[in-house]
Amino acid sequence: MPLVVNIRHLAKHNLRLQGQLPVSELDIDGRDEMIQLRQPLKHDLEVERLEDAILAQGHLRLTLDCLCVRCLKPVRYDLDLADWTCLLPLSGEEKVAVVNDCVDLTPHVREDILLAFPQHPLCKPGCGGLLPKTSKAQPVSDKSQDKDASSPWTKLDKLKF
Repeated sequence: MPLVVNIRHLAKHNLRLQGQLPVSELDIDGRDEMIQLRQPLKHDLEVERLEDAILAQGHLRLTLDCLCVRCLKPVRYDLDLADWTCLLPLSGEEKVAVVNDCVDLTPHVREDILLAFPQHPLCKPGCGGLLPKTSKAQPVSDKSQDKDASSPWTKLDKLKF
């Protein structure tokens, strides 16, 4: 069930939303092949009505299952938005959609979660990446000779214009 708030309930008092939101409601999975969501979003939010807006603020936590972009090892990344705040105007050009006196907070939560995703998840800051495989049949030779012989620029350097 998405994070939906009834505006009429906010007229009397603030609402507290605590619980978990399934990953399927967030519609995030599959956007990045290096980041997978398998655990629900944990939320603890307080929602209040201002004059012409709704203010939602609180804590959002989500555990991401990532792959290190350098060595492809699995990594857990804890996404923690401790002071999440969202102001939703009820009038003007940027007013939020109100359906049956209800406002859905889910798209706004999704947007901020996507912005907080790690751009390049790493298993550790100094990850060296995948180790090169050496063939047992060939002896390891001087790297400078291999670099010159196997360089695609070698043949281009021989061209004369």
